[in-house]
Amino acid sequence: MTTNTYHKFEILLKQQRQQRYHRLMQVAVVVVIVLISFFLVGLLDWERLAKGVPSGVNLIRQMLPPDFSTASNWIKPLFDTLAMSIAATAIAVSFSLPLSLLAAGNTTPHWLAFQVARLILNGLRSVPELIMGIILVAAVGFGALPGALAVGLHSVGMVGKFFAEYIEHVHPAPIEAAQAAGANKTQVIYHSVLPQVLPQMLDVTLYRWEYNFRASTIMGAVGAGGIGFELIGALRIINYQEVSAILLVILVMVTLVDSFSGYLRRRLA
Repeated sequence: MTTNTYHKFEILLKQQRQQRYHRLMQVAVVVVIVLISFFLVGLLDWERLAKGVPSGVNLIRQMLPPDFSTASNWIKPLFDTLAMSIAATAIAVSFSLPLSLLAAGNTTPHWLAFQVARLILNGLRSVPELIMGIILVAAVGFGALPGALAVGLHSVGMVGKFFAEYIEHVHPAPIEAAQAAGANKTQVIYHSVLPQVLPQMLDVTLYRWEYNFRASTIMGAVGAGGIGFELIGALRIINYQEVSAILLVILVMVTLVDSFSGYLRRRLA
């Protein structure tokens, strides 16, 4: 081995050691942040956690056996929750698609439109559904309407963000070919951009529907109707057997929605 080759080999080993050191430092920083977070929320308070175990066991005993005696009263709220999740997903897709085209760097017509669209998406994503629900219940009254609006508007922020990222990562060749053929901006988007991202958009839409159903179940906490309203009512009167029954019904519904979503994803892929 020549001196020059040996020197290059030494430099390579040194670079690898530095890379390993940097990775270890990054992992150490993450671990420290996690441990600090555990401490701040009380996860390292072993005495308090140990004292909570008997209370948890006692609560589970009070929830058994589940009480389905009023199950007939949950049918309409369940359908309300399902309808809420579907309507919220439709709202999310309807608003996300145009916003994502404005928020993607390769399809936005102007930098100002890009900034405004990004700001709207960030704003909608930053407000939790429950906060939106409280505001909308005060605005339009109780029922499924404020729940659908709250879940839908919050979903716009997340769905629009994913749509915009997919659009920004499309392959440029079809776009360049359409532009070379004389297509205008709208035609380029319709014929070259959307066909590339529709499968990913479909996946996000179906996954978001699954999430929206789960989110819709808790909108009853703010008076937005659905099965969550029945759950909160049972909790308020400390009827834990009915609570466990409603939770089981919600679990079954979430499983059915997830399964149906997976079926649609396979059929439409």
